[in-house]
Amino acid sequence: MQDSTAVSRKRDHIDLAFRSQIGATDPRFYYEPLFSAHPDANTLKPFVFLNKSFKIPMWVSSMTGGTAKARTINRNLARAARDFGFGMGLGSCRQLLYDKEHLSDFDVRHLIGDDLPLFANLGIAQLERMIAHHEIHEIQKLMDTLRADGLIIHVNPMQEWLQPEGDRFKKSPIETIETILEKIDCQVIVKEVGQGFGYHSLKRLFQLPLAAVDFAASGGTNFAQVELLRSDAEQQHLYEKLAHLGHTAEEMVGFTNQIQLELGDAMRCKQVIISGGIRHFLDGFYLMKKLNMPSVYGQAAGFLKHAQGDYDDLCKYVEAQINGLALAEAYLRIR
Repeated sequence: MQDSTAVSRKRDHIDLAFRSQIGATDPRFYYEPLFSAHPDANTLKPFVFLNKSFKIPMWVSSMTGGTAKARTINRNLARAARDFGFGMGLGSCRQLLYDKEHLSDFDVRHLIGDDLPLFANLGIAQLERMIAHHEIHEIQKLMDTLRADGLIIHVNPMQEWLQPEGDRFKKSPIETIETILEKIDCQVIVKEVGQGFGYHSLKRLFQLPLAAVDFAASGGTNFAQVELLRSDAEQQHLYEKLAHLGHTAEEMVGFTNQIQLELGDAMRCKQVIISGGIRHFLDGFYLMKKLNMPSVYGQAAGFLKHAQGDYDDLCKYVEAQINGLALAEAYLRIR
């Protein structure tokens, strides 16, 4: 068969040869080109996570609400979750506890559909206050309003300390989490906000009846740093090092595997959302393969960049993630 592109293709090869030199290869993988045909659209198999069926192992990490762009962002993300088959965590729903002015920013159940997980989100400071004021019933009202499958609790002591308007915890976060688990009847995920969890915190969390732990590790968007940058110059100078504390997602995968061996049957939480610094499908693929328990990988900034405008742009981004995961599954083995 005549190859009509041969001349232009060979010319491109000559023109691009010197620009295509590759330096160091990715040390995380063995590349094994012999054992698979090119994958098709059905390479990634459906699986159950958070009691619902996913088509791809991705998660929209909690982002935003109550801003001019939030409605567009959340609606685009919910549509993508529905069209491609993955779950979504909403940004902090604190505002909805007091008024419904920004409800449309968060009201996306009709877009994502009933077959995929949608989780509401509240911070540990709000939950501590609700417990003290006997307002825990407001959590169920919020869940009913959003038709959410469960609640994400974000743990953020450094963010609150560095935030100019930040709250101060009167109790340890683990006390508040345990009280909430006793008082409400829904799935609960616990996450950090960009600095991750150390070994001892993770070990305590995995002994609780949580639906999942979301790493929100160091390496991605760091909300302690975000708040520090909102402070005056003196505060930034005094507290800059605090925002640099934390643990990477890879480090936390290692902690989790170790904890799983140590706890055995005492490990009650058995699902993980790997997030924090996941910039590429290869990051997600590598860490899911390294982790010895069911997981998906979450992104915030990666989705945010493509969710602010045209929905087709977001679809192209998600399609590239899916194709990349399928290629990785076909030709890569982790070292």
